[in-house]
Amino acid sequence: METVQTETELFDHIGRMNKANSVSRVYIPGKGTFTIVLQEEDQLSIRAEIASDPRLRQMIQDSRADYKLGNGLNTKQFLQSISPADFEK
Repeated sequence: METVQTETELFDHIGRMNKANSVSRVYIPGKGTFTIVLQEEDQLSIRAEIASDPRLRQMIQDSRADYKLGNGLNTKQFLQSISPADFEK
């Protein structure tokens, strides 16, 4: 069991938790003993996903370039451009 004195130490402790190390006990002086359970790890952040997937990175770069050039549709324009026939098999 780790003794934590500050919120920074507590956040560092929580930050070290993962699926393999998902249950932890900490003692906070003046408060008591706490059991912390990591139930689910966060999904990758968008930035991490972009860094790990070259195709996604290229798609986002292309999308940003098109947006800057004005090559895009707003929702109203998109809805006006489709018809029920677009969804028929």
